[in-house]
Amino acid sequence: MTGRLFLFTLFILSGSLTCYGFRICAFNVQSFGDSKSANAIIMNSVSRIVARCDICLLQEVRDQKNKAIPRLLDAVNRLNNNDYDYVASVRLGRTQAYQEQYVFVYSRGRSLDKPFSCAAILGTQKIAKEFVLIPQHTTPSNATKEIDELYDVFVDVRKRWKIENVMFLGDFNAACGYVAKKNRKNIRLFTDPSFIWLIQDKVDTTVKQSTDCAYDRIVVHGEPFLKTIEPFSAQPFNFPKEFHLTEAQALEVSDHYPIEVVLKTQKSGFFTRGNKVSCLQPTLFVLNVLLLLQMII
Repeated sequence: MTGRLFLFTLFILSGSLTCYGFRICAFNVQSFGDSKSANAIIMNSVSRIVARCDICLLQEVRDQKNKAIPRLLDAVNRLNNNDYDYVASVRLGRTQAYQEQYVFVYSRGRSLDKPFSCAAILGTQKIAKEFVLIPQHTTPSNATKEIDELYDVFVDVRKRWKIENVMFLGDFNAACGYVAKKNRKNIRLFTDPSFIWLIQDKVDTTVKQSTDCAYDRIVVHGEPFLKTIEPFSAQPFNFPKEFHLTEAQALEVSDHYPIEVVLKTQKSGFFTRGNKVSCLQPTLFVLNVLLLLQMII
């Protein structure tokens, strides 16, 4: 698999003794750059979407002037008392004409004072671990191959860090004309039953009423990890309905719904056994965010 790997580590804290939600989101913001971020109406919707999440993966960030994400962060922090920060990948693309970034916007209120630390993955570098998030935005014309190759990434992560708890998330283009059902036999994330697809085929993640496609997905590996997920919490967020937008107004924001999943967290321990529910350890909980920086069209 082509691409470069970077690691971002977030230390998460909690002040509660009972299980409550830690919301992980992924949103294809559709060509999010200077022009879009300068539109106050669009930014109102984008900032409200991001502010719902404890950590939010943004895709299709095309911010050549480095203005869009700082503007977004300012808007989100006005809603959340200066609580949010972000980390971003380098710009990537198959051509100079099209470059985009992965950006994680995260709540510092659920983390230590220390921000994300960043280190290139080199050799057999040993790192702290609890679970790994791997973002992915596939090339539509190559979606089947790129989704299948995520299995190789998983194998490498498991071998390198001795970890089973992994979440893939993002715009996989894993539906309709891009990934035919007959081709799923060629995708190991489908054929291996240890990978659980939380966003199902019948879920529509698109804004247009004329389309009904589950492009955006969340896939989880690791039984202990799966037990921490709030049942039925993996779903798209229908922001046009929630924000009372027409379809035309919503399409100015994006042609994708954000997707999300909620993890249960508890101060008593990470993946606590012997309890009726499994929760994440929020005290010095370590979240490893692996940015799989593949080439994008």
